[in-house]
Amino acid sequence: MIRLSGQQGVPVIIVDDGVVIGFDRQRLEELLAAGVREKVELGASVGDAMPRTQVEGAYVGRVKRGSLAEKAGLKARDVIVELDGQPVCTAADLARILTTLHVGTRSRLIYVRDGQRVPAELPIV
Repeated sequence: MIRLSGQQGVPVIIVDDGVVIGFDRQRLEELLAAGVREKVELGASVGDAMPRTQVEGAYVGRVKRGSLAEKAGLKARDVIVELDGQPVCTAADLARILTTLHVGTRSRLIYVRDGQRVPAELPIV
């Protein structure tokens, strides 16, 4: 936390994904008022696709039963290339986009299976 504040001994509070350094009461109250947002979990193991395939994206490994990934029709060896209108070039891109999604919405997902681009809907429940 020294890197964040530049000083030792300064309190650091983390609320959800927000950071409060020192005694910034206004910032702390803003974060608490916003409430804790549920994290969207895809329910599949993913990694970078390029070492395994010729397609950039997030390579899908195992898919959990009953997960969002299964509901969207994803299977092992699929490559996610787009989510919510944003390109997915790596597993890190997918993780970043997932943090912006909200429970109770639906997002458009595009993945590649057997060389074909397949559109799907990701019901975020």
